[in-house]
Amino acid sequence: MTDYGQDEILELVWTLREEGRATRSQLLRRTEEDQPERLIEELAAAGLVESSGDDVRLTKPGEERARVIIRRHRLAEVLLNNLFDLDNNQVESSACKFEHILTKTVTESVCTFLGHPPVCPHGRPIPRGECCDKIRTEIKPLVTRLSDAVLGEEVRIVFITPKSRKRLDKLSSLGIVPGSRVRLLQKNPSFVLEIGETTVAVDKDITDEIYVKRT
Repeated sequence: MTDYGQDEILELVWTLREEGRATRSQLLRRTEEDQPERLIEELAAAGLVESSGDDVRLTKPGEERARVIIRRHRLAEVLLNNLFDLDNNQVESSACKFEHILTKTVTESVCTFLGHPPVCPHGRPIPRGECCDKIRTEIKPLVTRLSDAVLGEEVRIVFITPKSRKRLDKLSSLGIVPGSRVRLLQKNPSFVLEIGETTVAVDKDITDEIYVKRT
């Protein structure tokens, strides 16, 4: 048994609780672990969960560990969903693997990079971290979508995540490429960008795919 198996059970207990109630029968039905009964007993022996009848509850230490796991997993989902054109199954599968390599420091950096998202792509809340508590006074997202840029402020394109190669080629022809400096002049009724001596109008879904940082 690895800690990964324990983490998966703790994560599932948290998720089931969000859905209404965490029970042993639901855990056994929903988990993909090979020896879930053994994992539950080991978690209980470690003081991370308690069970009474069919109910399974997180102890205080179990709550803290599950909170960290859930935060890592849901931030990984947001990162993968925002940066890559993956379907839900691919995002979920990749996030399950990716979450295990995120240290505390890297997790905080990912959260800051993403702009401290409150929910995952499925609409489930992401537990706040230390970086989130500092957001208003100390930390600003390093990279944001162009659509969220301040009007009139010059920004530099860091990367682009277009839905198609055709769209990428179109953006390139307009000079909208990583490294370019742009200025957002208008947001309504369309987004107007200034690139050098040229101004272009684009839809919001395009500016959502362009990630920038302040110069």
